[in-house]
Amino acid sequence: MEKTKIKHVYIIGSKGIPAKYGGFESFVENLTKRQTDKTIQYHIACMAENSLKSDIKEKEFIYNGAKCFNVDVPNIGPARAIYYDLKALEMSIKKAEKNKDIDPIFYVLACRIGPFISRFKNRINKINGKLFVNPDGHEWLRAKWSYPVRKYWKLSERLMVKHADLLICDSQNIEKYIHKQYSKYKPKTTYIAYGTDLEPSNLKENYSVVRNWYEEKDIKEKNYFLIVGRFVPENNYEVMIREFMKSSTNKDLVLVTNVEKNKFYENLKRATGFEKDTRIKFVGTVYNQALLKYIRENAFAYIHGHEVGGTNPSLLEALSSTKLNLLLNVGFNREVGEDSTLYWEKEVGSLSKLINKVDMNDFTNYDIV
Repeated sequence: MEKTKIKHVYIIGSKGIPAKYGGFESFVENLTKRQTDKTIQYHIACMAENSLKSDIKEKEFIYNGAKCFNVDVPNIGPARAIYYDLKALEMSIKKAEKNKDIDPIFYVLACRIGPFISRFKNRINKINGKLFVNPDGHEWLRAKWSYPVRKYWKLSERLMVKHADLLICDSQNIEKYIHKQYSKYKPKTTYIAYGTDLEPSNLKENYSVVRNWYEEKDIKEKNYFLIVGRFVPENNYEVMIREFMKSSTNKDLVLVTNVEKNKFYENLKRATGFEKDTRIKFVGTVYNQALLKYIRENAFAYIHGHEVGGTNPSLLEALSSTKLNLLLNVGFNREVGEDSTLYWEKEVGSLSKLINKVDMNDFTNYDIV
């Protein structure tokens, strides 16, 4: 009887699993957890510091059936992500070489290592492997980066597209952009939509974990607008906070985010004066997924201001859990929300008027707005 051929897939670029936060991390978590094809063996590169959050100290470990390996990353500032991807890819190729894997796949999440990829691609070719890339969103548009760094990201994106055997896009808008921008490379692409968990939270109103959180944050169910996302400028926190402050709603604005009292935070405080508005509540991160889902389910409405980055898992989670969703009107969001949501523009008054409008209506019994 012929032995079943195992396909080895190495995934590089997420912080790792168990997932704590982030789009790529959620993707890898669910990809491995929901795996049905047993002829695939996943190998997941993990940041050692991410594994420590789950009390995992071993260099290698099994999680969701995937073979995970930790990568130590020094604290070298913004270049950490590049260093991590390079070291993780190097380790992955060495593992494939040592194990004599047949036709391995190296799936790199995001386009951070373009200037270095050609030498890796040569080694991948030598073992008859393939380089798959998820181009993510427009990293070079993110406001947190200086002009030279943005130039690097754009170059890196181009070189990753040039050398990839396949580009896996999670957004139709990104796929169109890749073909238009890099037509000279004749890129091979495929579009695979993200999914999300449709099961309701298993927590109830009277559970202690629920009551403790709401009482500690001084928040009431169904009496808040909700924002969930990374604390970065391109998610338009300034616009959303400023517009909310202009609105006349008595409801709170609850922000679930990894807020750090850094330069962006101080600039945001100076620009908006949000600390003077008692309705605005930064509540930190919520790693308990059941609790986060309950918080989503019991929001009056969800506000989404993400502008770059392709399909955002947080938006998919909102659409599955929160009845009323107010999205920034950009292609990435519209292709996901379609006609099931309401849209706002960045122009002054757009979001505040929408907040006032929905605040005066009862959406309690609406499944789709």
